[in-house]
Amino acid sequence: MERRVVVTGLGTVNPIGHSIAETWESVKNSRSGIGKITHFDTTDYPSKVAGEVKDFSPDKYIDKREARRMDSFTLYGLHATMEAMEDAGLKIGDYDPERIGVILGNGIGGIESLSEAFERLHARGPKAIHPLTVPKMIINIAPAQIAIKLQAFGPAYAVVSACSSGTDAIGQAFRWIRSGEADIMVTGGTEASITPIGVAGFCVLQALSTKYNDTPEKASRPFDRDRDGFVIAEGSGILIIEELEHAKKRGAKIYAELGGEGITCDAYHLTAPHPDGRGAVAAMEMALRKSGLKPEDIDYINAHGTSTPINDPTETKAIKKVFGEHAKKLKISSTKSMTGHLLGAAGGLEAIMTILAIKNQYIPPTINLENPDPECDLDYVPNKGIEAPVRAAISNSFGFGGHNAVMLFKKYEG
Repeated sequence: MERRVVVTGLGTVNPIGHSIAETWESVKNSRSGIGKITHFDTTDYPSKVAGEVKDFSPDKYIDKREARRMDSFTLYGLHATMEAMEDAGLKIGDYDPERIGVILGNGIGGIESLSEAFERLHARGPKAIHPLTVPKMIINIAPAQIAIKLQAFGPAYAVVSACSSGTDAIGQAFRWIRSGEADIMVTGGTEASITPIGVAGFCVLQALSTKYNDTPEKASRPFDRDRDGFVIAEGSGILIIEELEHAKKRGAKIYAELGGEGITCDAYHLTAPHPDGRGAVAAMEMALRKSGLKPEDIDYINAHGTSTPINDPTETKAIKKVFGEHAKKLKISSTKSMTGHLLGAAGGLEAIMTILAIKNQYIPPTINLENPDPECDLDYVPNKGIEAPVRAAISNSFGFGGHNAVMLFKKYEG
């Protein structure tokens, strides 16, 4: 019999909140975290908006000396992890260190530290580069720092699959526990890519919104006919997942149960999804099959919903293919409308949104959905969230390279 896996702790740092409580309050108030970029001068940039993490201090969990040795993507991940551990009622030393691991998703790594190193190199030569440049920028350093902090001796590594990274990481962590090789896993995603080179790279791809520089809170508008690109964002979303009996034995609260995961590749194009949503369809069907649930058992989908002209109708088409007539009854929303697109961390944060929807029986909204695209004709819960029964839900993540990752969560039934 396969071991059951549950969610016992959540933590986040993102544009609409530096904690789970603050984030959920923002969701219920349909608050946008998108604003004009302040991290650098955007005079020469066609896109000038982002979902920045503002006024963030890691002091609650990380001392200042320790923080100086980390890139922001690691800081966000570690801070959210400590919130999630506290939320789960887990203290360092309370668990078998050989049976806990850390698997995080990330897309670009410490691009902040890498950019700073390039500037120093060109201005003053190689000796000016900070000696911790490489340890700060490599993608695996976030799970490594977390493992060190928690004294977690189990598996600790990073998953890199563009915007699917966070969801892929949760899927892998889920399998480690199901297989019996771990009892507790720290998982999700973290990202900090709002830098000159990060934004410039997406600008020249013509992937970012440029129409709403003067009204940034309107820029992320999934499924709306006036959308013109995604809004880059930063932050983290971390879950503590645990084998059910292990959680029950220590009296842990349980948010939801993990039901199944689906991971596929379009093998079609570097940046565009398959026009028929082939890989997305296969991933959703795989998650359903592994969970033992039927399409009609799903009440909510946290969509990938990037607010790009190509993603939103393709994802809609894929949902219709998987769910048939039930697609019209589904509640669907893109919380990227409020947070922007956290890239490799998106799957972690959106898993949290999905789990909280189940726990609170409340569907987050898709804000800025004012003029629906005729090709996007499902119920995307426009502009204001609603109370509704949520027995089971899925979170979709699709990334450059054709990566597709789907995670299915369900209401915990003892």
